[in-house]
Amino acid sequence: MANIEKRTTKDGQINYRVKIRLKGHPVQSATFERLTDARKWVQQTESAIREGRHFKTTEAKRHTLSEAIDRYIKCVLPSKPKSKKFQTQQLIWWKENLGDYSLADVSPALIAQQRDKLTQGVTPRGKARTAATVNRYLAALSHVYTVAMKEWGWIEDNLLRKVTKMKEPRGRVRFLSDEERSRLLAACKDSESAYLYTIFVLALSTGARRMEILSLSWCDVDLVRGVITLHETKNGERRTLHLAGYALELLKEHAKLRQLCCNLVFPGKNLKDPIDIRTPWETALKRAGVHDYKFHDNRHSAASYLAMNGASLAEIAEILGHKTLQMVKRYAHLSDAHTSKVVARMNEKIFG
Repeated sequence: MANIEKRTTKDGQINYRVKIRLKGHPVQSATFERLTDARKWVQQTESAIREGRHFKTTEAKRHTLSEAIDRYIKCVLPSKPKSKKFQTQQLIWWKENLGDYSLADVSPALIAQQRDKLTQGVTPRGKARTAATVNRYLAALSHVYTVAMKEWGWIEDNLLRKVTKMKEPRGRVRFLSDEERSRLLAACKDSESAYLYTIFVLALSTGARRMEILSLSWCDVDLVRGVITLHETKNGERRTLHLAGYALELLKEHAKLRQLCCNLVFPGKNLKDPIDIRTPWETALKRAGVHDYKFHDNRHSAASYLAMNGASLAEIAEILGHKTLQMVKRYAHLSDAHTSKVVARMNEKIFG
């Protein structure tokens, strides 16, 4: 139902204020100088609301992308503590480049233009942005649109679905050869950091991520059963690391030197935060003569060693904490010998 109210301004001008109230929809209002324009707007708007075409001309025009990003950072990101820091940086970039546009005026073509701008930019460390990094920027903005569509009612569709993502290279499989591993173990053992060697051994033997290891608390370590419980992981699910052999013995020795006033397994100087191993790690790599190798590649090394020693892809996925086999298919070629034995046993059994 529409209501048109005739109003006279202080300077004697006449205008018409219109309000449309339809059950199940927010009140819509507008002001016109001519009655005919007011009546025309009522007719068009009521039809658009009933047919579900009204978003673009109302809510999407009322809010800018900057408003959507600010609300998302304030209301949604606090529930995502592990990704809050990086996603905030990514969303601020979008805000600086497209924030002044209304949501109705942002188009897939405009976002694609900014996507291309991202690919030509550099990171704060002066390195070129990778395709994977650009896709993370797109994913961060896409979730803003999803929330604005489903929960806030500001838009009717997520236009990021129409923006092509960058093609990412095949999953990296860089693992240490036997010689590289021996040299790097020796370099870590001789490091000025008292913890680096133990941390490196744990990474190779469990496939745990850097921060999963550095953030360990003694209350999560069971040296009797030989297990470590990770409560905070990348995919949000609790995971168990199994300790065995040399890694277990090394951690038992490390436990004898723990500081009773600190619950962290690898504390920094202030005993409140985990140790920072970036500099000792890079130094050890140089001393060992190991090139093109990152700490995260220790997960690839662990997975590769598991594959070469007969572990199935399902077992590797479980150990590394992957929900699907897709992430571990890159190691399939390393288990060829084991697969051949399985096929040989099957043929021997059915053909005699």
